[in-house]
Amino acid sequence: MAGAIMALDNVLALVMLPLFGTLSDKTKTPWGKRMPFIVGGTAVAVIAMVFMPIGDNIRNLTIFLAALFITLVAMSTYRSPAVALMPDVTPKPLRSKANAVINLMGAVGGAVTLGLIAFLVKDVDKPNYFPLFSIIAALMVVAVLVLFLVIKENKLIAEMKAQDGHQTQEENSEESKGKMAPEVRKSLIFILMSIFFWFFAYNAVTTAFSKYAQDFLGIKGGGFAANFLIATVAAIISYIPIGMIASRVGRRKTILAGIVMMFVSFAAASFFTGYSPLLTVLLVIIGSGWAAINVNSYPMVVEMSKGSDVGKYTGYYYTFSMTAQVLTPIVSGALLEHVSYRTLFPYAAFFMVLAFCTMLMVRHGDSKPVTPKDKLEMLDVGD
Repeated sequence: MAGAIMALDNVLALVMLPLFGTLSDKTKTPWGKRMPFIVGGTAVAVIAMVFMPIGDNIRNLTIFLAALFITLVAMSTYRSPAVALMPDVTPKPLRSKANAVINLMGAVGGAVTLGLIAFLVKDVDKPNYFPLFSIIAALMVVAVLVLFLVIKENKLIAEMKAQDGHQTQEENSEESKGKMAPEVRKSLIFILMSIFFWFFAYNAVTTAFSKYAQDFLGIKGGGFAANFLIATVAAIISYIPIGMIASRVGRRKTILAGIVMMFVSFAAASFFTGYSPLLTVLLVIIGSGWAAINVNSYPMVVEMSKGSDVGKYTGYYYTFSMTAQVLTPIVSGALLEHVSYRTLFPYAAFFMVLAFCTMLMVRHGDSKPVTPKDKLEMLDVGD
């Protein structure tokens, strides 16, 4: 039952994220089209989430589940609009860098939460989670207030379009027809397949690694967490440099390099039957490879969208990634239980091969260098 409840987030996301991404595309308000969803969804989520520890403290499962469900629904209403806000206000060549910052801040948020849990959740028979949830709720309120006061959505979009030609005449023509060119549609289908495959590989490993490390590799206690933390830190350190590299060599090449790094690491890890320091090195390579993929894949998807439907394409991205995250623990878990633990890394390597093959078919969505408006600007290398 606990597993079913934990999966509820991803199951809801399959329906809610594309829906509210598309709804936000069609919304027009003085605040913008994304901001009403972000502010309203966060307000409901903050109120609902503080009732979860209340239900836990008084041992009322109904209150707890109702608060959890409302929180998940509220967060689903703003997740796609919040992510779509970045490409709305960011010039296309800079989106990989911007997405690197998003991933970095997400990792920082996760680290802050882990620190709060370690500090506030006491090792007693019945921990009180109310202080933890209250602080997180307060941080959410502060974050949204800063976002609302600093980011003037409509103004920024207008400035960006005026400054660097957010859409070319050809894009505007296609948008007016409401059609996507067949070759672009082909690239979109293949990159969505790639997203599905690499999440199928990566999340199988992240889901099962703790048990794999303890039961198969013989790593005792919490040693597995230290090893996986190293991979996470490697990804965090890599986010910004990879965003800069992608701006120079292209997103597609960067993603393909990341896939190769992860395949080689998964394949090599398949031969380990016990812990070795080399396994930690492989986890670092996996973390960096995942960063190369994660930073660039979402910008490639929205690059293929038209200016008016970024939210819908954000929903597509999350639909394929979330579907993989729902299914792969079941499939890989069945293999671990009924075949062998040795199947974990070959399983991940196999799906990375599929991701590489489908990614080779993607021909659109790459970053393009910004062309100076005046030849004299080419001499300006101060930035």
